[in-house]
Amino acid sequence: MRRLSWLLASILLCALVAPAFAGSPQVGEAAPAFRLQDQNAHWRTLADFHGHWLVVYFYPKDFTPGCTTEVCTFRDDIAKLRKAGAKVVGISLDDVKSHAGFAARYRVPFPLLADVERKVAASYGVLNEHMGMHYAKRTTFLIDPRGRIAKVYVDVDPEKNSAQVMADLATLKAAP
Repeated sequence: MRRLSWLLASILLCALVAPAFAGSPQVGEAAPAFRLQDQNAHWRTLADFHGHWLVVYFYPKDFTPGCTTEVCTFRDDIAKLRKAGAKVVGISLDDVKSHAGFAARYRVPFPLLADVERKVAASYGVLNEHMGMHYAKRTTFLIDPRGRIAKVYVDVDPEKNSAQVMADLATLKAAP
């Protein structure tokens, strides 16, 4: 009886705690919906991109070295990505004003979305905290035209992420 009580208590505790530690959506699952403002204060939703391949990349902070490298690499590859049928959005916890300055300084031709309430980063399983500071872990999701996760890139190299996405996009589009 005691063992059964312990087992039931463990199951209940796991059920209560599990959502707080939910991981990233997996390949084949629906991408979590979002509604966030971009650097121009326009609202963007996941549904806006339905029917297109979508690269959603999360990054820690505007104007930091790795994040600048990553945004510039996607910027430089945007024509190739668009030709392949993909759209790109970057998401961090920075606000619209920060994104506006970052986008202007580096001539970013795609939306940078402000997740100031941290809800989208949490729903994608990339919300991190270190010494009281919250940030989005550098992770990229390739979402297919139906809104399903096609590929997840964890701990990406900011210089190589765009090329990885383009290579996988070509492979995925060629698959039956």
